[in-house]
Amino acid sequence: MSHESAIRTPKQLVAAVVGFFAITIIGIVLLVQFVTQEKLTGAGSESQSPEEIAKRLAPVADNGFTLKDANAPKVLQTGEAVYTATCAACHGTGAAGAPKTGDAGAWGARLAQGYDTVVKHAVEGLKAMPAKGGNPDLDDVEVARAVVFMANQSGGKFKEPEVKQAAPAAEAPAAEPKG
Repeated sequence: MSHESAIRTPKQLVAAVVGFFAITIIGIVLLVQFVTQEKLTGAGSESQSPEEIAKRLAPVADNGFTLKDANAPKVLQTGEAVYTATCAACHGTGAAGAPKTGDAGAWGARLAQGYDTVVKHAVEGLKAMPAKGGNPDLDDVEVARAVVFMANQSGGKFKEPEVKQAAPAAEAPAAEPKG
């Protein structure tokens, strides 16, 4: 049994190698032409438009951030707003032993201590509760409003705290012109 090849001369070998490369190159060219025949309209196809470039170059702070003027007078939130944003995480679920809002039994002993004591505990913190419910940006009046909101939802009869306004600065009298 002898093995014979279809290629018997060096000329045939060169022709076979050149033919293989020619078929491979033609296949690649046809594949590239097939893939790039249509304009692609997928994500990012408009990436070089002026609008998209301007969007990428815009400052990050312009994307939904509101700058707060530190010198502007503080706008105090309502008790319900403070409760929803800060207090509800624990007092809505009873987490870490917090009395649930609306549970008169859990609030009874606390309400018996009086308004001033309950507000003091809320402002300074007590046991697992951090000072101001963990939100140091809250004003004491906002915390007191939230306490009144929760206590009154739980059977208390606390009165909403009054806001103490700062006295306006006295204006200096205008100098009289000398004549």
